[in-house]
Amino acid sequence: MDVPVYLFTGFLESGKSSMMKETLSDPEFNDGSKTLILACEQGEVEFEKTFLKQTHSVLVNIEDKAELTTDYLEKLQQEYRPKQVFIEFNGMWSVTEFLDMEFPLNWMLVQIISTVDAQTFMMYVNNMRSLMYDQLVHSEMILINRCDSNTKKSFLRSNIKAINKGAQIIYESVDGGINDLPEDDLPFDINAPVIDIQDDDYGLWYMDALDHPYKYDGKVVRFKGKVVHIEKDNRSFVMGRYAMVCCAEDTSLIGYLCKSDKPVQLVINEWITLTARIVVEYDEEYQRNLVVPHGQAIEPAEELQDDLVYFS
Repeated sequence: MDVPVYLFTGFLESGKSSMMKETLSDPEFNDGSKTLILACEQGEVEFEKTFLKQTHSVLVNIEDKAELTTDYLEKLQQEYRPKQVFIEFNGMWSVTEFLDMEFPLNWMLVQIISTVDAQTFMMYVNNMRSLMYDQLVHSEMILINRCDSNTKKSFLRSNIKAINKGAQIIYESVDGGINDLPEDDLPFDINAPVIDIQDDDYGLWYMDALDHPYKYDGKVVRFKGKVVHIEKDNRSFVMGRYAMVCCAEDTSLIGYLCKSDKPVQLVINEWITLTARIVVEYDEEYQRNLVVPHGQAIEPAEELQDDLVYFS
């Protein structure tokens, strides 16, 4: 029988233990079957003996990354015979390396969940971006906790989406409630006849359009970017800019597939200003609706001195 494995990632004191305890207290995960908890770091929140007894869990602490081997996990499987495994990963260890490791034969990784402290996010993203990238890039769900009235949702969302476009983001307030934060004021007029996207606002617009495509359906938008791909029929092309996802040497395209009613004369790496009507179309690759700019006017543009996308 397969043993489901749930991997919790994030930095120390980001709320991993609390989320694991809350999850294990849910009857859906606490049906009397044995749970193996692997704790790769110890924060302020502990797994008390009473909690372990109530949730039919056994706790194994792993203090050294060298202990985390296939043979050791197989030994734990044979010793405890768990029905499910919860792993609290160390925020300073490489998630990517761990996922490359061979698990016991019947262990099945079913979900990777990350926790982020909204109060310390900016410090980590500015000083430890490569570590944060590794903690978040594989996650299916990212819980941003300790949100308050001063939390900049657009800053958090945009930086996280630059790392992991597909992750579901959940915001939790300081009192523990799920918090659908009010939208931050966007730095452009969504109701203008032509929505002018300033160079510094490109990242915010891109992420807002990714999250809320129908907000822009039928709108006319003007923005600047680099042409990075041209289809053979010259009626479709990809343009955009690059965002730093982990370090200055590791960037990812933040761009759009654009369409035109007639062939366009463009050159790869050419900078242009595109005025386009937005149409929402289903994308087979991403399996979701995305905005597709349909070009109305193309003008040459000067290359930006700093062409990286920022989200603040």
